[in-house]
Amino acid sequence: MEEDCKFRHWDELIPDALGLIFKNLSLQEILTVIPRVCKSWGKAVRGPYCWQEIDIEQWSELCRPETLDRMLQMLITRSSGSLRKLCVSGLPCDQSLSFIADHAKSLQTLQLPRSAIGNEIVEQVAWRLSTITFLDISHCRNIGAPALEAIGKHCKSLTRLRRTMHPLELIDKLSQDEEALVIAATMPKLRHLEVAYLLISTESVLKILSSCPELELLDVRGCWNVILDEKIVKKFSGVKVIGPPPIDCCKMTGWDDCSNSGSSRYLSWDFVAGEIDDDYYEDMSDAAWEDDQSMEEVELMFYDGFDFNNALFDWPRSP
Repeated sequence: MEEDCKFRHWDELIPDALGLIFKNLSLQEILTVIPRVCKSWGKAVRGPYCWQEIDIEQWSELCRPETLDRMLQMLITRSSGSLRKLCVSGLPCDQSLSFIADHAKSLQTLQLPRSAIGNEIVEQVAWRLSTITFLDISHCRNIGAPALEAIGKHCKSLTRLRRTMHPLELIDKLSQDEEALVIAATMPKLRHLEVAYLLISTESVLKILSSCPELELLDVRGCWNVILDEKIVKKFSGVKVIGPPPIDCCKMTGWDDCSNSGSSRYLSWDFVAGEIDDDYYEDMSDAAWEDDQSMEEVELMFYDGFDFNNALFDWPRSP
């Protein structure tokens, strides 16, 4: 009878297997529900088995800074040095990044969008982040060329960098060419680079293309000062460049001018603001464009998933 029994002894699974199963649950379920099921499940949650990859980006957008800091310290401590991936939004202070760096000996992916960290702390801890291959510092307003230079010098395994901004975050800046030149000078192994909406010039982009021979994808959407003609594109044929077209989008007369799904053309903000009224937004889908969407799948983006509850991270409202 015991051999024919169909009941599974879930409490007897090894902690590694439990960790793979629990990672599909929400953070709240893992921390509050799972430990109450049985002792073996509680032990698995308190150990490193569930925390080799920590993705609390969505949760962190809604919590208070002090709560986020305590949660980070608890989960990273539980990882016991086995942390490979960390995704968190709005890192509240420099001390938080220092704590992450103290436990980063196995860290490969670090995503810190919309964080308050500055150049100084990045310069101090960059040498402890040497194992990172993917770094996301999008919407980090206090970070600039000094931080990127420290990252480039110490993170020699870095192959993917996401440094995108929002137009409203750059109102007080005139140029970010210095950031682009630092990337070109210190990150030759980059394969994917996303610098959408940075205030950079064509010359800076050409410097990146010529200095990063392994580059496969370059995202310069919203970099309206960048003009890449067909000769330049053919010269770097191994790189897929996604960004503004080599024409003046402001002179377009309608949507049909950008309806070719095979192009990489994007509407400038001036054009969008002039052609779309508030009634348009009410009819739009609630599905938001995900940052993790494969860039290889992006060809024509009209940003048809505006989320005004998080307007800082999407297009601004039409004037």
